[in-house]
Amino acid sequence: MPDAPSPENIVWHEGLVTRQTRLEKLGARGCTLWFTGLSGSGKSTIASALEAELVNRGVFAYRLDGDNVRHGLNAGLGFGPEDRAENIRRIAEVAKLFNDAGAVAITSFISPYRADRARARALHEAAGLPFVEVFVDTPLEVCEARDPKGLYKKARAGEITGFTGIDDPYEPPERAEIVLKTAEMTVAEAVACCVGEIL
Repeated sequence: MPDAPSPENIVWHEGLVTRQTRLEKLGARGCTLWFTGLSGSGKSTIASALEAELVNRGVFAYRLDGDNVRHGLNAGLGFGPEDRAENIRRIAEVAKLFNDAGAVAITSFISPYRADRARARALHEAAGLPFVEVFVDTPLEVCEARDPKGLYKKARAGEITGFTGIDDPYEPPERAEIVLKTAEMTVAEAVACCVGEIL
């Protein structure tokens, strides 16, 4: 495999359209909503409903879902700590591009480690782009009872290892901008909380 190119040989090419011009001409103001929480917490369900609500309101929005992205962009990554960190790094970069283009980027990833989420936030902040962390705060027992993909059952049986919440840790956000307690609220209420934060 060839060596990676030297960083000094890679130069950012500025375009002719600034973020401000894009905002003025297209009326599109981007941001990233970063959904995090345990498997089965409701991240994907809420993110999908939010995307539909925003698009129906005429807002340029696009959802990046954990499983969907692993079918393509991140197909070669596993679930060990290093691959998980790379998975989140790539998604943060893609979300930043959507955000810069004026889209509301809605990411739905377990993203269990605070350090990885902090790097995603820092990447956006360095570019002057808004980043909203959305903690889908659902108790483990509720997520396990839902078990929409049957993964908790497999983890408990030892058929899969390194499963977040069972034999791998989840580090909850300490200062999320939005906290959604899905055991106590409807999907519509959760979507309304998110819409109220960004519009």
